[in-house]
Amino acid sequence: MKTNIFEPVKIGSLQLKNRISMAPMTRARNADGIPNDDNALYYAQRAGAGLIITEGTAISETAKGVLYIPGLYTKKQVEGWKKVTKAVHKKESTIFTQLWHVGRVSHTSNQPNGIAPVGPSDIQATTSFAWGYDENGKEGPVISSKPRALSNTEVKQITKDFATAAKNAIDAGFDGVELHGANGYLIEQFLNPFVNNRKDEYGGSIENRSRFLLETIDALIETVGHEKTAIRLTPYGGLGDLPHYDEIEATYQYLAKELNKRNLAYLHLMDQQSKGSHALPHGFLERFRTWYDGVIILAGSMDREKSEQLIHAGTIDIAGFGEPFISNPDLVERLENNWELTPPNRNLHYGLGNHGYTDWKTYKELEIA
Repeated sequence: MKTNIFEPVKIGSLQLKNRISMAPMTRARNADGIPNDDNALYYAQRAGAGLIITEGTAISETAKGVLYIPGLYTKKQVEGWKKVTKAVHKKESTIFTQLWHVGRVSHTSNQPNGIAPVGPSDIQATTSFAWGYDENGKEGPVISSKPRALSNTEVKQITKDFATAAKNAIDAGFDGVELHGANGYLIEQFLNPFVNNRKDEYGGSIENRSRFLLETIDALIETVGHEKTAIRLTPYGGLGDLPHYDEIEATYQYLAKELNKRNLAYLHLMDQQSKGSHALPHGFLERFRTWYDGVIILAGSMDREKSEQLIHAGTIDIAGFGEPFISNPDLVERLENNWELTPPNRNLHYGLGNHGYTDWKTYKELEIA
């Protein structure tokens, strides 16, 4: 019997109304970094998903690489997020927030007092853009600034910052937190030997390069519990100016087996081909499943047919959809009824204001119009 992705399901510690997740997507709608009623409306409109994962949320002032993103490090931000979680829970959906530190993929204009961004080393992401202000004060894409290498003590402090943000997330009403270990940001920078040239306990071997990720996951588990802790990974990704390296598969096999021991809420994989980067190699998902027997979400160019095939085969448990949710707030209903999708407008993905944010029509609203 084929798995019905639209029916309620209990997977691990998650009780979901369906097997569809809204993937995290930066929308840059918060000039002051504090979530508001507009964010609450945006997420509530899309709460047909069984699981919502918010946009990447800054864990500190120095974690940012994009203007206008929300954070989880002040009391006002916690109060703002309460509006979002309350609105989503009212629609009987589950919501996790994604905790984010961009590391070297930032610009001095994103940093307090124009300081340099930080990374595992001082190697610059010379082909990657942050979203900040250029030398003329004009807002837009800017090449990432040369980073400063973190000290050993500072690495441990960032782990503490992630844990503090996780506590704040639970205080704000989130059902859990997802550690952003993907897309070329700080956690993944430590994994890559071309970017991480450290000689201390955080560099060199696969175990050492994975240490920051695992120490941070353990700090989150200690703070909020394993059933409220998750992670996103992008094996074979190239975003953030990350070159491929010989030990990619061995690195993610090691991580899968270590994370498997920790009984996380879920592990979220993304295929970056949808972002113009590398696809997951043929057979990798199936191999990954042999290493990791917890809940797996897959995002990246998903559709109903692919989702149902992978879930029915047991390769994944939840299908993640990103961009289609932007222009189709009723995406789950459209998928279930095989209704036509409204194409996205990428010119409206980022920036302040509600046009292209909360004003997308449902299929039924378009029919009436």
